[in-house]
Amino acid sequence: METTVYKKVKDAKGLKVGDKAPDFSEVDLNDNVFKLSDALKNGPVVLIFYRGQWCPFCNKHLKKLEQSLDKIYEKGASVVAISPEKSEFLKRTADKTKASFSLLYDEGYKVAEAFDVAFRPTKIERAIYNKILNANLKNAHSDESQQLPIPATFIIGKDGRIIWRHFDPDYKKRSTIDEIINNLPSV
Repeated sequence: METTVYKKVKDAKGLKVGDKAPDFSEVDLNDNVFKLSDALKNGPVVLIFYRGQWCPFCNKHLKKLEQSLDKIYEKGASVVAISPEKSEFLKRTADKTKASFSLLYDEGYKVAEAFDVAFRPTKIERAIYNKILNANLKNAHSDESQQLPIPATFIIGKDGRIIWRHFDPDYKKRSTIDEIINNLPSV
């Protein structure tokens, strides 16, 4: 019997500044298709990986983002947040955070793996997330592996290259609005 080996959090390194961002297409909570290359035609994209609607740190981060969206839009950028959670759970995130930007379902962890942010939490962490925070990872995700993304932020330039990133395996440490705005190219 073959067993799948999942990355540990320390093994995920995230794409680097200067790397070409892999193009992707995913569905948002309203079943609209978001395609990175199409969004980049209109300006830079701020791509945020978040763990799920059950994560208080994610919700706080996305709320702060929503409150400062106009500053990001003034720079000609768009914002998209992506999670391994299915549409019904994305709707919970939208309700909790009032996010008006696109929330995407990363089915099969394809985007998280392409950006090298996917990992599998330890057995104890999974138990805490599922029992205490009601994450319901097996049902909320596309499979039972219960992988998560490191909550990273990438700014992708119109040319498809990563121009800035915030990557920290400590889920409590997130990009700030000022960091995002200061690293967006001028219009």
